Amino acid sequence: MVKIVQKDNEILREKAKELKLSDIGGKKIAKILKDMSSALAKEDDGVALAAPQIAVPLRIFIVAGKIFSKEGEVPKPDLVFINPKITALSKTKIGLEEGCLSVRWFYGTVKRSDKATVEAYDETGKKFTRSGSGLMAQIFQHETDHLDGILFIDKTKKVEEYKPEPKK
Repeated sequence: MVKIVQKDNEILREKAKELKLSDIGGKKIAKILKDMSSALAKEDDGVALAAPQIAVPLRIFIVAGKIFSKEGEVPKPDLVFINPKITALSKTKIGLEEGCLSVRWFYGTVKRSDKATVEAYDETGKKFTRSGSGLMAQIFQHETDHLDGILFIDKTKKVEEYKPEPKK
């Protein structure tokens, strides 16, 4: 069972390594992607996950397919971003509340561009560009920060803890 590492783990502060294009589509990367999807699926409030969050120092993040699915629908597959690069950010920045599966139950406001464009490779090695606004733009920036060893708590002035109600 793959665990999501927490903020005191040094791997979260390292700059993740780019993958060789020849490695994309191989068994090793397929296993990492499966482990990432499995770890993310276990978190009801999770919307994305970077490979360093499962102690893999590679430039990969995934976005949960469930955020593109309507309620009651079979969730869409997770989106895979390998060697992502943000190629455009809007000048307009907005303060958005953020949390992180590696900084569990802590939240703070982070100023992020309200639109972002990312260039990356999918799980088959096909290059693509995807733009997003709102939540997607926030995800692109948050997850790319993870790949650069930056946590959202580095960018917020005030962090508050909100523990969930215990399950009955």
